[in-house]
Amino acid sequence: MKTELAAVLEQAIAAARAGGDLAIDEAPQPHLEIPRDKEHGDLATNVAMLLSKAARRPPREIAELLTGHISDPSGMLSRVEVAGPGFINFTFSDGAWRDRLVTILQSGDDYGSSKLGEGKRVQVEFVSANPTGPLHIGHGRGAASGDALARILEAVGFEVDREYYINDAGVQIETLGRSVHARYLELCGQDVEFPEDGYPGQYVTDIASDLKDEEGPRWVEAPAAEAVSHFGAVASARMLEEIRSDLDRFGVRMDNYQSELELRSSGDVERAIEALRAAGHVYDKDGAVWFNATEFGDDKDRPLIKSDGQLTYFAADVGYHFHKLEQGYDTTIDVWGADHHGYVKRVKAALEALGKDPSKLTVLLVQMVNLTRDGEPVRMGKRSGEFVGLREVIDEVGPDLARFFFLMRKSDAQLEFDLELARRQSAENPVFYVQYAHTRIAGIFRQADQKGLSEPSADSATAQALEHPDEIALVRVLDEFPDVVESAALSYEPHRVVFYAQRLAGDFHRFYSKHKCVTDDARLTAARLLLVSAVKLVIGRALRLVGVNAPERM
Repeated sequence: MKTELAAVLEQAIAAARAGGDLAIDEAPQPHLEIPRDKEHGDLATNVAMLLSKAARRPPREIAELLTGHISDPSGMLSRVEVAGPGFINFTFSDGAWRDRLVTILQSGDDYGSSKLGEGKRVQVEFVSANPTGPLHIGHGRGAASGDALARILEAVGFEVDREYYINDAGVQIETLGRSVHARYLELCGQDVEFPEDGYPGQYVTDIASDLKDEEGPRWVEAPAAEAVSHFGAVASARMLEEIRSDLDRFGVRMDNYQSELELRSSGDVERAIEALRAAGHVYDKDGAVWFNATEFGDDKDRPLIKSDGQLTYFAADVGYHFHKLEQGYDTTIDVWGADHHGYVKRVKAALEALGKDPSKLTVLLVQMVNLTRDGEPVRMGKRSGEFVGLREVIDEVGPDLARFFFLMRKSDAQLEFDLELARRQSAENPVFYVQYAHTRIAGIFRQADQKGLSEPSADSATAQALEHPDEIALVRVLDEFPDVVESAALSYEPHRVVFYAQRLAGDFHRFYSKHKCVTDDARLTAARLLLVSAVKLVIGRALRLVGVNAPERM
């Protein structure tokens, strides 16, 4: 409805200009929004205020002028009024809302989709957990956020690539190798001291046990460096397979897994460093190579190559992002844990120094999750050793509940995830509340079928029986869905779709408690079946956009 009204308003501005009533060189795009006070109509615009300066006339005078030029041959509007200093408030007719309901149903699964991002390529890089241990619940929240965002961006026309960056080089892999090596030696009867900085989880012992079974004791006498290198490579590869398996179970697919080792071996990291040097942004000091990051707003310069010749993590990040932007993406989005906030400025500084547009990189920060059970903190998992694993949460509550809970807050806000609430099938459980609205409507249609009622055709004649304010109010909420999807895409905030799904489900449940859908009045029944069919369609679309199933039965 907003799009249709914007077109009407543009025509009114054009008519006023053509008739000489509005002397302006260029007309702004009309902005329409839902007023906070329902008494002010369905939509309102401040376009008269935007035109005031150029037209050199008071906003209210311009607003009254524009209303006189509004043409509404279809009867879409029941009221147009000027308010305050120059706002124009619009109220749609009930007939227009009924027609809108029919349009929604005719759109089917395309409802909420658009061509907003058509022709633009976006890469979303998310999760990217080091393959040194299982995914924890913080990774789960990042996975839910990144995947939901990718789905929403695709819905509005962007071409999206999902990528996982594998940190399979450096100190953390060597530490994993030392940890597995120590457990392997223990299993072979050796008395060894476990590394103080080693990974303590049961998964390390499990990998060591598998290696002992597969390869025997041949690594007991092998040089430690050779064994550690071997165990690090094997263990990280196996952990990555587990991570892929967990993501698959969580409903998350990646288009590409980019290895840091491959990036280094391809020369992309060194190429980025040399490009920085050629541009005059690198200097040598104390045997190390430094990036002059302070020239680009960072608080201090950053090392790229250490005095021992080893690349720093920062150097690998620079090479990786340089590599990404060379692939022609219009936007790259990184979903990082909030503890990495300090890296944002330095990576953007390096991209600017490399001649890349730093605005093409957006970093979304995801806060950790406080996992509780009836308000009490949940202890870390035995398998992971240091945290609660995502797999444990999925095992207990399932992927749908986990995903929905992870998306119930803005990603950079703290989140408390209560396992008992997630397990509870009641109105207190937000995802159950939304999914139950979908299944309840499926039940309404099963009831109608038992009475021999076929699904009504989506046409204006059938919708004419919708006259109650509560019926029209539901259509108003359904009409907001495309705007919600576009705003979620443009702001990179998938939680907006979750909030909307909760609101629509609540409005439906309240409607259902007051009004029968299958009644003795055949005409009214057909109309209400149309209405609830549209609610079911939109709830299903909203859930699937965030990767949650919309069940027919519960």
